[in-house]
Amino acid sequence: MTTGNPDLILTYLLKEVSLLLVWPSLNAGCGWDHIQDGRNVGMSRSSSEISWKRLLWYVLAGSRGGPNRGRIINLLRREPYNINKLAEALHVHYRVAEHHIRALEKNHLVSSAGEKYGKLYFLSPEMEAHLPLFDEIWAQIRPRV
Repeated sequence: MTTGNPDLILTYLLKEVSLLLVWPSLNAGCGWDHIQDGRNVGMSRSSSEISWKRLLWYVLAGSRGGPNRGRIINLLRREPYNINKLAEALHVHYRVAEHHIRALEKNHLVSSAGEKYGKLYFLSPEMEAHLPLFDEIWAQIRPRV
């Protein structure tokens, strides 16, 4: 595993995902408004899955916080939570849950609705579409957690 700057690694991964989504549209002469997902612009599904797989491996196994992030994803797949309820469910301090939810939000794995303490977190549509990849990776790393 690389010991580089996590922000630079995440930026690289996010740019790679963005390029995979944009590049086929440029070849097809479509504008940004037509980009919804890889299937709509002729991109092979495997390219998108490879990028998502890399991102999920990084988020889940690239740091000590990965297990808590995986647990958050599993909680949010059932129902929305606010940070206080996530902290209670994970048996961690509020600030720890807040840190992990920010990391997931920064990587477009979760989205939010509402403000301040009433803010609820949900899985992003992109994360919901890639839950089978998450399950595959989680099954491999969970026993080590």
